[in-house]
Amino acid sequence: MPDISLTTLILLCLAAAAAGWIDAVVGGGGLLLLPALLLGLPHVPAAHVLGTNKAVAIVGTSGAAVTYLRKAPVRVGLAVRVGLMALAGSMTGAFFAAGISSDVLRPVIMVVLLGVAAFVMLRPSFGTAAAGDGTDRPVTRARIVTAVVLVGGGIGFYDGLFGPGTGTFLVLALTAVLHLDLVTASATAKIVNVCTNAGALAMFAYQGTVLWQLAAVMAVFNLAGGMVGARMALSRGSGFVRAVLLTVVFSLVAKLGFDQWNA
Repeated sequence: MPDISLTTLILLCLAAAAAGWIDAVVGGGGLLLLPALLLGLPHVPAAHVLGTNKAVAIVGTSGAAVTYLRKAPVRVGLAVRVGLMALAGSMTGAFFAAGISSDVLRPVIMVVLLGVAAFVMLRPSFGTAAAGDGTDRPVTRARIVTAVVLVGGGIGFYDGLFGPGTGTFLVLALTAVLHLDLVTASATAKIVNVCTNAGALAMFAYQGTVLWQLAAVMAVFNLAGGMVGARMALSRGSGFVRAVLLTVVFSLVAKLGFDQWNA
């Protein structure tokens, strides 16, 4: 456990709970958790902050995934296939990460996110029709392959290469490719996120860059936030998820813009 004050520890735990809630509903909890760790642990090496972040996040993501699996109509086999491809993609992205400048990626991701926000706002029906209610188009084998290769591999690669907003991208991509409602897409994304977080955590653990004691304390709060968020998404439906989605997308754009401005 690093030498931090009780006040800092409490604030980090509250941030972990809030991040777990956001991540469970629509992804993007790292937008809050990672900056909180960076601010709370200013003298800790960045690699240890990243490793601790993953150790906390995987607990909340796993709890949210279990909560969703009990109530949401998730195709677990498909989710696992996408997750395994995402795991491979994230490891590949991490391999190339050292040679890529984030200053180049930030503007591109900002443009993509703004396009996503415009699309969701202009298409009120996007992700609101429940899968299997007769209004969604059939999911063909080609779409399943696309989900595994492009959604899993592509977004997994992005997660390893850069990272911010991975959960949000997963929800959007799964909704668009597989015609899932936003609640089911969030549930599926959680399973995929567990796979990518597990791969990253294994690498950080191997390198010895995880503050396990701090992570264990924060993980309890992250788990609670994740389970509450999943239950709220299930009870309030796709309209609620859509509102949170837009909030997270604009927050991510703002954060990336701030980072780019200060780069």
